Amino acid sequence: MRLDESAKGVYVIAPTPFHDDGRIDEASTDRMTDFFLEAGCEGMTILGVMGEAPKLDQAESLAISRRIIKRAGEAKIIVGVSAPGFAAMRALARGSMEAGAAGVMIAPPSTLRTDDQITGYYAQAVQAIGTDVPFVLQDYPLLFQVQMTPGVIRRIVQDNPSCVMLKHEDWPGLEKISTLRGYTAEGSMRPISILCGNGGLFLDFEMERGADGAMTGYAFPDMLVDLVRLSAAGERDAAHDLFDAHLPLIRYEQQFGLGLAVRKYVLARRGIIGSAAQRAPGGKLGAKAVAEVEYLLARLGRTDARARLAPA
Repeated sequence: MRLDESAKGVYVIAPTPFHDDGRIDEASTDRMTDFFLEAGCEGMTILGVMGEAPKLDQAESLAISRRIIKRAGEAKIIVGVSAPGFAAMRALARGSMEAGAAGVMIAPPSTLRTDDQITGYYAQAVQAIGTDVPFVLQDYPLLFQVQMTPGVIRRIVQDNPSCVMLKHEDWPGLEKISTLRGYTAEGSMRPISILCGNGGLFLDFEMERGADGAMTGYAFPDMLVDLVRLSAAGERDAAHDLFDAHLPLIRYEQQFGLGLAVRKYVLARRGIIGSAAQRAPGGKLGAKAVAEVEYLLARLGRTDARARLAPA
């Protein structure tokens, strides 16, 4: 099934599992895919920022996309196709869609500065990949250094019917969600799905502002599934209690340059992937950082059994 504006729930950002020597770990990829979907995720987003996409060559990107899409069955898989040039973007987008992807995600290049440059870029990207390919607009100004106002997002959505989802990662960004939902309520912007990133750091209130769910890669995506479910059901206190218990680890995982190392370490400790290795160049946790993560897991385990792991 193809992605559309009705998408809700958790679309977990998947890391790319590697062996210690840098080879793609196919067994861990399969196990990870099974775990994420059994945990209740509606789908997965692969080859995103935390998927180490720039470290893969074109053949590897397409191969891992095909493998996960096939393994996931009916679940929706979104493939990150951001690239310096449109030829590479088109090749991965078309190849992934032919393999059964639900849609693709496109981030803006950091060279864009004006509103017209931003909207013009997305018009060209849509022309390159094809107007029949549903796409996710990634808004992550802290990383990409591209500032998209709500008005610019509305222009992109209105000008490109194939834009069906916003990956919202602005910070602070709660007012942006409210403004976009206001546009839809007044009829000046067609409905789109809004899923939120930033490691889930603001997901408790983002859901209350009108987000449809999460698209992020926290090491406990099963918790994100529970949080989204509780929030959607109006169980506000239960949702915040769950979020509050995980917040120290979420915060620790949000460190720039270290976050993926933390995430992969915890996923490996949970037995979801075989190794915490990143493909070079990549970060690695030092002994003190490992001890701090283990301390956070132990504290979290007091209230959430999922964090009660066997000694490392």
